[in-house]
Amino acid sequence: MEKSEGTIMGRRKVAVVTGGARGIGKAVCDEFIARGVTVCTIDLLDNHYYVGDIADETVLRRFAAKVIAEYGSIDFLVNNACLSRGGLHGCSYEDFNYVLRVGVAAPFLLAQLFMDHFSTSASIVNISSTRHLMSQADTESYSAAKGGITALTHAMSVTLAGKARVNSISPGWINTTAASFEGSDANQHPAGRVGEPADIVHAVMFLCDQRSGFITGQDLIVDGGMTTLMIYHRDGGWTYDDPDS
Repeated sequence: MEKSEGTIMGRRKVAVVTGGARGIGKAVCDEFIARGVTVCTIDLLDNHYYVGDIADETVLRRFAAKVIAEYGSIDFLVNNACLSRGGLHGCSYEDFNYVLRVGVAAPFLLAQLFMDHFSTSASIVNISSTRHLMSQADTESYSAAKGGITALTHAMSVTLAGKARVNSISPGWINTTAASFEGSDANQHPAGRVGEPADIVHAVMFLCDQRSGFITGQDLIVDGGMTTLMIYHRDGGWTYDDPDS
């Protein structure tokens, strides 16, 4: 989306972003604001618009009602919020379902609540993860949520055809801290570095741009090529430590 495209027919465009108080979500909000777009975010952390838990249906309904009452029309919906509560070794049934409510059920309900309020050029961007393709041990709650949001993306793109385009972005390793990652951390990426929030922001703006109007139902992997690099035992000095040996 161009910085000059923050309005439509004299009306400021409106973006809804979940989990917009920090990390990738905040970076997305900041870029929308810089482009003249009105941003409505919801987060458990303090923010300028709405504090609440998107795992709670009542909270989501109140949040959506506030956005609709104040702005009427929604141009962009970025479902960013998610979390992990571990996996098979320690994640309770309730915790597992809590992660799914945040990462899958909330995006579903928000799309449903806003369905009749999307502008003619609306775009939904779901933040998935390369974890829907690959995993570390004991990450089942997060991996399941990201698998779910990826599948939800292509399903919603068909249902919402003519109302909104729906795509997802699968980030790889994105540094949302002040830490510096060099050497082997950077070199395991064909791009030569660990990702930054700006890399995901750029992808979000690309998918929200009207010139991307022929793209829907797709998942855009933004991971510096990490998922394409095959690493075998002893490649590049890497060795596998068998936990059973």
